[in-house]
Amino acid sequence: MWSDEKLRVAVVGLGRMGIRHARHFAHLTPRAELIAVSSPVQSELDAAKKEFRHVRTYLDYDEMLRKETTLQAVVVASATTAHAEQCIKAIERGLHVLCEKPISTSPEISQTVVDAYKKSLKKYPNQKVMCGFSRRFDASYRDAHRRMSNGDIGVPSVFRSQTCDKLDPSGFFVAYAEFSGGIFVDCSIHDIDLALWFFGEDIAVKSVYAVGITAVQPDLRKHNDRDNALGVIEFYGGKIAQLYCSRMMAAGQEDTTEIFGTKGKIAINTQPQLNHVNLHEATGIRREIPEDYYARFREAFITEANEFTEACLDNKPLPMNLDGAVKAVSIGAALQESLITGKKIEFDESGRRIEKAKL
Repeated sequence: MWSDEKLRVAVVGLGRMGIRHARHFAHLTPRAELIAVSSPVQSELDAAKKEFRHVRTYLDYDEMLRKETTLQAVVVASATTAHAEQCIKAIERGLHVLCEKPISTSPEISQTVVDAYKKSLKKYPNQKVMCGFSRRFDASYRDAHRRMSNGDIGVPSVFRSQTCDKLDPSGFFVAYAEFSGGIFVDCSIHDIDLALWFFGEDIAVKSVYAVGITAVQPDLRKHNDRDNALGVIEFYGGKIAQLYCSRMMAAGQEDTTEIFGTKGKIAINTQPQLNHVNLHEATGIRREIPEDYYARFREAFITEANEFTEACLDNKPLPMNLDGAVKAVSIGAALQESLITGKKIEFDESGRRIEKAKL
């Protein structure tokens, strides 16, 4: 679609993740140029203006889309509730879109983005739209996937993965729970996406079941959420996935994955560590681990920015399809429902929900 040497990018949303995306495209993606940012929060725009002196700032997203006539790509990193609407507006203008996960907390709303993209492709056949599941760009996960694909562990049959955040006593996650879609949609969505990647995105879900507790943040129950939860996904074809998500880790971020095959196992980050330093002290030997998700996956986010840019400029295929992002939300939403209701949710092989007969 575009023949320019550099991809002209705007970032919408300048919260914790949005400002990081802005930095990646401004300073760590050589083939991209950050030309504009948008946020409804003036203080965020003021801070961005100081950091990115030649970048134009907008309080209104629609105004940015109208005025930035040379814009080629939008990174949507705003509140999850705004993702779908902002994606669709950019898609309808023929812009490339990188959207932070999830596209929406609702499978139905997520599907509207896919529908808009498929419609837009008829007019803009080289347009790229991607949901940013950062772990797919992590070197360790890519190596694990390569080894599995090579048959190193036989047939992959059991997937076990966790996303465990360091405890944040500020109350951020309690307030965020009102809009996040719940711990499975917000937190375990990465593990769900990995399960689909390792097992194959066409795999059909047979059932889901989840349980959870509020060990440290009981106020989460006001939003039908939990700070610790376990989920099991049963797939047709004899495969299962077990997920653990938590908001109360003491030492730092603990994100680990294991894939069990008929001839072996692949384990990723089962002994988390910040670097290769061990501290030898009077009480013993210890190592530090990443404090948060970004500290663990910073390089993956940078790789994501560069590969997205390359796909846009060189018309290369994206490493994942948008339909898979909708499927991940659908599974996460079903797990969240099971968590709240205590009921196992079952599906037929076409993906339709099986409703139990009431006697």
